[in-house]
Amino acid sequence: MSSADALRLAVLSSLWGLSFIFMRVASPEFGAIPLILVRMGVGALLLIPLLLSMHYLRLIWQHKGPLLLLGIVNHVLPFSLLALATMRLEAGFTSLLNATTPIFTALLGALFFATPVQRQQYLGLALALIGVYVLSANRLDFGIGGDGWFILAVIGATFCYGIAGNYSKTRLSHLPPRVLAAGSSAMSALVLLIPGILLWPDQPISTLAWSNALALAVLSTALAFLLYFGLLASAGATATSTVTFLVPISALLWGYWLLDETLSLQVMAGMIITLLGTAVATQLLRFKPRGMSPSPHPPHE
Repeated sequence: MSSADALRLAVLSSLWGLSFIFMRVASPEFGAIPLILVRMGVGALLLIPLLLSMHYLRLIWQHKGPLLLLGIVNHVLPFSLLALATMRLEAGFTSLLNATTPIFTALLGALFFATPVQRQQYLGLALALIGVYVLSANRLDFGIGGDGWFILAVIGATFCYGIAGNYSKTRLSHLPPRVLAAGSSAMSALVLLIPGILLWPDQPISTLAWSNALALAVLSTALAFLLYFGLLASAGATATSTVTFLVPISALLWGYWLLDETLSLQVMAGMIITLLGTAVATQLLRFKPRGMSPSPHPPHE
């Protein structure tokens, strides 16, 4: 990964770390679907001016089907699931579960996108799953008032991200980042329009909730998408998905400072195990067999 990509990765992780804070504050008043309608609608309005060219508009029309699919699996479904989860789960805890995104990216890449998986990556998968268990074992209550279904919502979101990352890299990487960002955002807003209006809350929404919803749309959506799709095109799906290593740190710290969330030993242990496993699964960490000399030309995507 180049230094420019590394910088984009750091900024992106900060913006997406804040997104969990924004959702945690705004979701209870908006509800999941209306909040994501605001997120994608405002995000699309900010990004569409980047397409004021016949060339870009032609690309949008030619790829309207794939952009619609991308909008659903990368925005509508996972964002709605995460917004639902943050109505119950802490921002930092949700972001840690979301850190399993590279696991699904690697596995789905191997199953459906001809991406090879090494033996050590299966060890990483096992470690990451153990980390998720450490994080959530005492919270997997699927009864009324339990956290189980909200935890599954986060895992469902990461599964969607795994599909979207591989799909974007293999089918849409030839498109400019602005076309991917604005096109998929606009498609998402259209999909969410009717359900978002039907589910709009009856009670007035506070200024605090509105400010967090708009920050979610401007910073964690419009700006973040431009960074994300540019990084995806230059660094690849698996490398880009490692942004989730940095997002939990940002979300945990912001949650601690702004929302008085606790940093328990269980959360810290689960974070270390989950991120270690994810690093191995995505080959960010590699174990060299004894007696082998390092390759002078390390593999790249």
